[in-house]
Amino acid sequence: MLSSHQNVGTFAPRYRPGMSRLGSGKPFPFSQNWEDDSFSIGLFVPMIGVAGIWGPSGIACATLAAEEINQAGGLLGRELRLKCVNASDEVDDLAQVTRELVDSGSIGAIVGMHTSSVRRAVVEGCRGRLPYVYTALHEGVERSPGVYTIGETPDRQLQPAIDMFVTQWRTRRWMFIGNDYEWPWISHRLARGYVNQSGGVVLSEDYVPFGADDFDAVLQKIQDTKPDAILLSLVGQDAINFNRAFGAAGLSRNILRLSCAVEENMLLAIGEGNTDNLFVSSGYFGALTDDANMSFKERYHQRFGQRAPTLNSLGQSNYEGIHFAAALALRTLAPRNDKPFEYKGVRGIGWNSNSAITYPVHLARADGHLFSVVKSF
Repeated sequence: MLSSHQNVGTFAPRYRPGMSRLGSGKPFPFSQNWEDDSFSIGLFVPMIGVAGIWGPSGIACATLAAEEINQAGGLLGRELRLKCVNASDEVDDLAQVTRELVDSGSIGAIVGMHTSSVRRAVVEGCRGRLPYVYTALHEGVERSPGVYTIGETPDRQLQPAIDMFVTQWRTRRWMFIGNDYEWPWISHRLARGYVNQSGGVVLSEDYVPFGADDFDAVLQKIQDTKPDAILLSLVGQDAINFNRAFGAAGLSRNILRLSCAVEENMLLAIGEGNTDNLFVSSGYFGALTDDANMSFKERYHQRFGQRAPTLNSLGQSNYEGIHFAAALALRTLAPRNDKPFEYKGVRGIGWNSNSAITYPVHLARADGHLFSVVKSF
């Protein structure tokens, strides 16, 4: 187990003293002890374990957002700092780490990109005392006080993709495979309904613990059951290991795979030879060529270079999460403002509440080590 001080690190994105100030010295609406004229956001991202592959791109994208805010004058006249917290499932004291940070007043908000199981621990430690912006895709049932969700949910991410698979590609027979926690459980329950509504049938659901490295039994079941398609709700390294084994077993030629959580870094790790008939439904892909994404990619690579962590949906969500938290802070200064809530992003999200959010969803096919978007919903 990591100790609390090993889980937290602080860094300050670029800031130029003397830049124009925002907020005219008004008190910040979120509780925090003020020191050195700065404001800290706790950036909760996984850095080790199953989901550790998400960490580098998540930190880079959050850093870019914070630097943009600082270059524009800071957050309500204060330098924005990021306090990076290791939000991995393998850290078993995360609720206590969160509680200590909130109690100390050393952070004024939380931006989190991690699994839903980690979100439970952060909610327990925070208890609604600070705004908590959760950026990752999720099961869509988060109602805890102070939690703002901006990631994709199964109704938008899975329903149109499954309907297309069943009605257009005739993938009637399905198997569901996921990690053993709430996001796959709830997503699969909803997806079963989507498959049935489209005229398909779910043959089985199988769940594996985090850190699974032996998929022989699951692969044998696939060979015996002979599904047309598999819905994969595996996380990080588990998804990488499964897809490598799936390809090595020669199953990718005849069985389609659909995932919501495979991103570009994972695709590289899976390997070009194991990605045949692998599809991903997501609100963002680095391959998108719209103006907003092309501008974002240019700024990202200007800042971090061409060898920067590969852009992907989970990493990019941190960029939007930091800007969302900043916009939320500004919004609280004018609570009677009737204008729609807006913040700087890439995907074109319209957010009114956790249950009233709009965003595009794209279905992409793995083409070697890249994604090609085949349909937008």
